[in-house]
Amino acid sequence: MGVAGTRRPLRILHIDPERAWGGGENQVIGLLSYLALWGHENRLLCYPDGLLFQEAQRRGIATLPLRMRNEIDLRPVLPLRRLIRREGYDIVHFHTRRAHALALWLRGVSPKVRFVVTRRMDYPLKGGRYRRYLYNRGVDGVVAISQKIADLLVSGGVKRERIRVIHSGIDPLPYRQARAGKTHSDALVVGTMAVLEERKGHRFLLEAAVLLKRRGYRLEYRFAGEGSERERLERIAIELGLREEVGFVGFVSDAPAFLSAIDIFVLPSLYEGLGVAVLEAMAAGRPVVASRVGGIPELVQDQITGLLVPPKDPEALASAISRLLSQEGLLQEMGSRARGRVERHFTVERMARNNEEYYYGLLELR
Repeated sequence: MGVAGTRRPLRILHIDPERAWGGGENQVIGLLSYLALWGHENRLLCYPDGLLFQEAQRRGIATLPLRMRNEIDLRPVLPLRRLIRREGYDIVHFHTRRAHALALWLRGVSPKVRFVVTRRMDYPLKGGRYRRYLYNRGVDGVVAISQKIADLLVSGGVKRERIRVIHSGIDPLPYRQARAGKTHSDALVVGTMAVLEERKGHRFLLEAAVLLKRRGYRLEYRFAGEGSERERLERIAIELGLREEVGFVGFVSDAPAFLSAIDIFVLPSLYEGLGVAVLEAMAAGRPVVASRVGGIPELVQDQITGLLVPPKDPEALASAISRLLSQEGLLQEMGSRARGRVERHFTVERMARNNEEYYYGLLELR
């Protein structure tokens, strides 16, 4: 057993009813895998037609279907109350906002169970008194995946003593083992990997690419991901004269392979809860250029493992990329430091251990 030591194994119910795979699901899978390895009994309730359900079953995680249309869908409440009482769970962990809404109806089902919610989004807390109640009274503890999110929760009325910052983590081994996938092209490759939505700021990277082209840099750009902005971004790339330099490669199932084929990773987000893609790039030994938003500064040490720039600033993006290219050895030096930082501080095992310790701490409270 891991951190648990001589303490008894826990029975934990995890709830994530979202239909779309949004990235946090990898964290859920990693958490459950380590908890099971350490002797805890997990059960996951999630959308039966989604990728999370399929991946959990593939890994042998006990999984039950949960269909929940929205936050006011009360159909799951009575079955969940019966399940919690019958199985005697120690912890019920809500992994999404939709799941968290169930806390209003599950609270009090058993005096022994402790309720936990994970907050991943770095948007200001909305919903007034109702939302504050869900955080301050509906659950016993709140996991914020970055200090930035914790601060936003506090500014929205959540009591700071109820919040524990537990950074997300990844398994660095596949990224270390990935072989360099570079082509024989002489051009260096700038890559980004994020859902193609406005909040990720892809347009500003395209504008930075124009500036770098004017300065004489011969670079290729690879945009990994799908989303509602894809057609618009492809059109912008053509209008900016970047048809030959920019490639949209769609959803990437093998992140280590994609990252091994680029030289610099850029994430020009406008908002970012933490930035797991940044961790993946760092684990692959790639220097990162990213916006100074959300939890990203908690990952990237500016001037040491990468470069941070203001959001919505293509000039700053271009300058940061050109600096990495113009200083001999800087790419490799920052990439090496980035990999070491992930392996020391941001592994999924460390994330799981911190969650496990938090569970025990909540159970020890009256």
